[in-house]
Amino acid sequence: MTDSPLFYQAGPALPEVSHADGVTLWDTRGKAYLDGCSGAISCNLGHGRQDIRNAMLAQLDRVAFTYRTQFENAPALALGRALVELTDGALEKVFFVCSGSEAVESALKLARQYVVATDEPQRRRFVSLRPSYHGSTLGALGVTGYHPLEAPFTELTHASLKVAGPDFYRHQDADDDAHVDRVLAETRTAIEAAGPESIIAFILEPVGGASTGARLLGERYLKGIRALCDDVGCLLILDEVLTGLGRTGTWFAWQHYGVIPDLLVTAKGLGAGYYPVGALLARDNIVSKVMTNGGFQHGHTYAGNPLACATGLAVIEAIRRERLLDNTRARGEQLEAGLRTLAERYPWVGHVRGLGLLWGVELVADPATRQPFPAEQNRFAQITALAKEEGLLIYPRRTLDGVAGDHFLVTPPLTIRAQEVETLLERLGRAMARFDRALADEAGTAAFTSQPKEAPTS
Repeated sequence: MTDSPLFYQAGPALPEVSHADGVTLWDTRGKAYLDGCSGAISCNLGHGRQDIRNAMLAQLDRVAFTYRTQFENAPALALGRALVELTDGALEKVFFVCSGSEAVESALKLARQYVVATDEPQRRRFVSLRPSYHGSTLGALGVTGYHPLEAPFTELTHASLKVAGPDFYRHQDADDDAHVDRVLAETRTAIEAAGPESIIAFILEPVGGASTGARLLGERYLKGIRALCDDVGCLLILDEVLTGLGRTGTWFAWQHYGVIPDLLVTAKGLGAGYYPVGALLARDNIVSKVMTNGGFQHGHTYAGNPLACATGLAVIEAIRRERLLDNTRARGEQLEAGLRTLAERYPWVGHVRGLGLLWGVELVADPATRQPFPAEQNRFAQITALAKEEGLLIYPRRTLDGVAGDHFLVTPPLTIRAQEVETLLERLGRAMARFDRALADEAGTAAFTSQPKEAPTS
């Protein structure tokens, strides 16, 4: 333990941040870091934005906080309308919160109150994927499938029915369509065994986040889950805490696939790192039923406060004004090409996958068998540390339920420019070369780069 009063940080001491601008942060010693992961995949507009600062200051000059049962406020109304518009009116109602975990908690509680209001109180269970991540509060943790996070709390949480999602890298089926069909069939079997009448909702991320390293689920699977929810009579909740507000090149990731949820949660990119704000969006019929049966029994003190909502509104306006969805798609294609070029050099890069400016790179010990490195070697942490030494921030995690596998995310701000993507790739390339040399030194053999490697798949 250190002498710091803060105990959320384990491991070696961290450099102290000094200031930031654009896609770059500096520590107090003057070292610069390219923010290749947008903080925690949240600083979608980069750092030091004067337009966001001006919007926040203007609101501070009026009023920073009002409680939602005492006053309505113009920023909350405007942000609510803007979010509904971003769904093309598919989700008509909005409830504000301060974080992703709170947004998920709100969705779970609204879904439960809805089934009670519709005279189906026997519906007490949620379905979610393993692996997955939906938050750290107890309700959200109950639908999270990530073993280290769950383990201390299994006796306290109301655990969901966990099922496997598609894994287009490791599956052994004849082709991707056959794989999806098998996974959907197994999911239906699991729900039938649990009792379809007991299911409140299915919750999933349309594109995986940190727990899976940007694993794609695909249109066939998502449409299959939508149909399954309709057959079972349960709701579909899409967790877009990470993917929402442009991260994948559309306002929300579901818009790539045309699969409309019943409830949607978003957070990180909505405040873009400038102020905590998140939202639950829902179909009008769900909210109306709950509100006419006693109201939504839920809330947070800071929910929908003027300063948070003014910040979120300024973020949406900036994305529109600067055409950042277009930039995300263009820079995403550039980043993908660069990552695949790097992957070709090293057999321990098993898979590169992603969409827009959300990319995951999975590391493996054996490219033929796709065997992960032994967990105790902590390869995800090693390559992240090397990247940081090279002046690049990336986001590491375990790939396989949090107990094995290694990946890192590359998720720079949506404002990143072409030359900055090249700088990111150069620094990542240097870190990967150093990682490769370290593996070779450990093995006492020729460099890993001398081994043959299959072409990476998408």
